Amino acid sequence: MKKDIDIPISKDVYVALAYEWNKEFLGREWNAYIINNRSTPIEMALVVSKGYDGDRKTSTMRYAFGVVKAKGFEKIEMVTEDVLGLTNEFFVTYYADDKLYEKRFLFEKNSVTEKNLVHVPVLELEGVLAV
Repeated sequence: MKKDIDIPISKDVYVALAYEWNKEFLGREWNAYIINNRSTPIEMALVVSKGYDGDRKTSTMRYAFGVVKAKGFEKIEMVTEDVLGLTNEFFVTYYADDKLYEKRFLFEKNSVTEKNLVHVPVLELEGVLAV
């Protein structure tokens, strides 16, 4: 019975924290993005984010995106410096190919730093990709 259940594996969809310049505030800030590196769009993408470390935790935030274009991205939220000291979790659920996919992305506490910046494809910015 269990062998008849198809659980699709999420591929080519990522969450990244980009370190970018804010023209309005004249400073750099961390912004979370959902990235679709697939050749087809994803639909009804839902993102649930939260931060935690023992007794400290943030509010649980929920975001919905109707469609994330193929080889495209959408900004999820700005992440403040004090929240980077927590483990940050992004739980992503979306439809593609008439199937429901889900994946949990983690940024371990204190792992989002300037020294860990890499080039993020599709987004074309410097950032840190979640594991």
